[in-house]
Amino acid sequence: MAAIDEAARSFGGSLPVENVQHLAANNQLRVPDRYVRPELEHDLISDDRWQEIPVIDLGRLLDSRFSQEEKSKLHDACQNWGFFQLVNHGVSGELIEEMKGVVEEFFELPLSEKKVYAQPVDSIEGYGQAFVVSDDQKLDWGDMFFLVPQPLPIRNMKLWPTNPPRFRETLEKYSEELKRVQLCLLGLISANLGINSNKLIDMFKEGVQGVRMNYYPPCPEPGKVLGLSPHSDGTGLTLLLQANQVQGLQIRKNGQWVSVRPLAGAFVVNIGDILEILSNGRYKSIEHRAVIDGEKERISIAGFHNPNRGVTIGPMEEMVIDGELYKSINLEDFVRLGVSSKLDGKNLLEMMKLEINH
Repeated sequence: MAAIDEAARSFGGSLPVENVQHLAANNQLRVPDRYVRPELEHDLISDDRWQEIPVIDLGRLLDSRFSQEEKSKLHDACQNWGFFQLVNHGVSGELIEEMKGVVEEFFELPLSEKKVYAQPVDSIEGYGQAFVVSDDQKLDWGDMFFLVPQPLPIRNMKLWPTNPPRFRETLEKYSEELKRVQLCLLGLISANLGINSNKLIDMFKEGVQGVRMNYYPPCPEPGKVLGLSPHSDGTGLTLLLQANQVQGLQIRKNGQWVSVRPLAGAFVVNIGDILEILSNGRYKSIEHRAVIDGEKERISIAGFHNPNRGVTIGPMEEMVIDGELYKSINLEDFVRLGVSSKLDGKNLLEMMKLEINH
């Protein structure tokens, strides 16, 4: 999850916590209490193979011969799932493999070298952890490296590693491709919502993009921990790339946790809280989490996309038929809410609901 604007650098960061990769490397047989989640014993895990998230083909969406059928599938995915896998998206396989490679190489660096890029005070950018807001909250079994590649004027190049040597060049290319794909999707989503196809594009084209690189080390007691707490993304649209073959993403569907089995080369796309608010609840952001493997590390790369500075976060007038479900606030205040809150289900969205709907 990410909701960050240039001003958000002073909105607060995350409390420093122990590096989990280093902790896991010490071969402890038991997990420290602060990572143990007793509630996991009662979770319902779906084993229904029919509950696979939808697969959307961007090539078919843009081909007049198949676009109507594929747009209908996209609409259903956004309305009833909040998640889908995007194939035929036009991002080259070579670039995807390069991005996976430099991220894996970064996390393989010695801890002392990674700490050179540690999060500054009052910022969630950099290497470390996010959404740790108290000294007694449960911690996630994972480390992250978060950067803001877009828009260019607010890049903090001091946090962009020079090792691996191709990291900067690769992230820059990857960031541009993510932006292209998300703007294309937003145009198609606008059309499906029955509004001008340029409306969402114009709202997001100069927005902030955050890229969160996640490292989840293996855990001796994987059933007791979470790599990432249950949450919905406080953003517009998220594009996730699975960097290795270890699965861990789960979404909450009908009260059960459904495992996402990523397709090779596909993006896992999900609707964020901002799009749910803009669509006045027509499209849904969905709770998701990351679980841990007992023997293998997992790496993923999430690209988060937010509206332009100055945009009001609230239901679009075209979406208000029977009344507004959510408050309207400026983006900066919405960012402040997100950055200052721990991950906890859809709590950010709950804070945005109008009182009459509670």
